[in-house]
Amino acid sequence: MSKNGSAGDYPAIEARGLVKVYGETRALDGVDLTVRRGQVFGFLGPNGAGKTTMIRILATLTRPDGGTARVLGFDVASEADAIRARVAVTGQFASLDDDLTGYENLIVFGRLRGLSRAASKQRADELLAAFDLAGAASRPVGGYSGGMRRRLDIGASLIVTPDLLFLDEPSTGMDPRSRSQVWELIRRIAAAGTSVLLTTQYLEEADQLAGQIAVIDQGRIVAEGTSAQLKARVGSGTLHVRLLAGEQRSRARAVLADVLQSPVQLGADPLTLSVLLATPAGPIDAGRQVGHAMTRLSEARVAVAEVTLGQPSLHEAFLALTRHPASPATTGHEDTSP
Repeated sequence: MSKNGSAGDYPAIEARGLVKVYGETRALDGVDLTVRRGQVFGFLGPNGAGKTTMIRILATLTRPDGGTARVLGFDVASEADAIRARVAVTGQFASLDDDLTGYENLIVFGRLRGLSRAASKQRADELLAAFDLAGAASRPVGGYSGGMRRRLDIGASLIVTPDLLFLDEPSTGMDPRSRSQVWELIRRIAAAGTSVLLTTQYLEEADQLAGQIAVIDQGRIVAEGTSAQLKARVGSGTLHVRLLAGEQRSRARAVLADVLQSPVQLGADPLTLSVLLATPAGPIDAGRQVGHAMTRLSEARVAVAEVTLGQPSLHEAFLALTRHPASPATTGHEDTSP
């Protein structure tokens, strides 16, 4: 137990001025972060922003080069053993043995965490049932789908219930159904009292799960708040335009960028464009901006089929805050650290 008091008296995570340097790269450049106990906290950022480096320091897998960090009241530098006994880490890639069954994998993890064989078997049965994997318990993990493997990997992290769970890109590469299953699993973990630090590039994932979100870019926290607060911070709305003719999209993009002084995003549909109204404004001001843009499109003889004004999405907020698009299909290690 920390000499300064019970771990329960402290936030789940408290970092001040955290620095990590690799060669000439400052993976973390003075990060301040506080995560309350009992919440899902989203930690967002583009590739190389410092997300995984942050988790590695907080999980005592690497030491910081500057600043301080406490996890559950314990110092990451001097009280690493106390932290390791109370946290679990699920990385971007499953740490399972493909030749063992799901049941056998969980028993191995239980034994590694100090449980007796009987207790490991009991906990394996509980987790397989809770994560809807009982029917596949006797099958080798090498034959599991991506979603099944991920659920089992998270289950292995919970073989001894942690006070804090680090989830690094938990649903990377999953189909929508498997992703929804993992989301429900994370909600249940948090509801049972475990604090969760979630890193992800699926912005809908953070929108759905995280009560509080921090955005990191180039090793620094650039924004923090709820999803609604981050959206409100970057603009008063998003203008969505649907054209009658796809060949006019380049002209429409140029007109909108000139009038609204904001980057214009091209939709997957070749007839659509969207632009964030970047200057915070009330609905009247936003309406005037849209009206002016429509007038200019008409003058440029761009035929518009439909126009709507909606709230900025978390994706658009992320883009505005970091100047990087999110990359859900990213594979491999996301940090610049070795």
